[in-house]
Formats: sequence, C-alpha cells, structure tokens
Amino acid sequence: MFDLIGLAILAGGGWLWLDSLRARDIGIAAARSACAAEDLQLLDDTVSIGSLKPARNADGRLLLRRMYTFEYSDTGDNRRNGSVVLLGRQVVLLNVGLRPAPLPVYRTLH
Repeated sequence: MFDLIGLAILAGGGWLWLDSLRARDIGIAAARSACAAEDLQLLDDTVSIGSLKPARNADGRLLLRRMYTFEYSDTGDNRRNGSVVLLGRQVVLLNVGLRPAPLPVYRTLH
C-alpha cells in the first residue's frame, strides 16, 4: 500500500515538474515578445517563479496560477522588474512596469 502511495506522489511530482517547465517556456516567450514590442532588453533571458497557487479560470476549472518575475532594461545600464502571470498555460497578465518620463529641458534666454 505504501508503495502505491509513494509511486503516486512521485508521478504527481514528475507531472508538476514537466508542466512547470512548459509554463516557464511560455512565460519566457511572453516576456521576450513584450520586451521586443516595447524596445526593451530582457536581461538574463529568463524568468523566475514568484508564486504558485491554485486558481479558477472563467469556466470555473481549477488550474495552477503561476507568477514569474523577470528583469529588463530600457537604457542598457539599469535593471527594472517585470512580471508575467499564467493561468494554466495561458498568459493572463504581463507587466513591464512604469518607465519614468524624460525630464523636461528648460532653457534660459539670456
């Protein structure tokens, strides 16, 4: 009996690991395309898991909600934080943060 329980736990862990690898690849692709669309540089070319919890989709189906964080640069010499949220394998939120507006140039007339 304990062998079956151990095998079920091992199989569940293997499924979670493989599913997380697929979701991570989707998160990397979403972050990469968002950075390319906004003319930003995705740093380290990867995402890291921020949270993992169960959530329901619009149909009421129970799925895993994963939040991945990543870093990007808008000038090439700084690091800013972004995030991508997946519900199952679907991207539901992608955030590249607010970028500060350029400072106005004041000229004095002498």
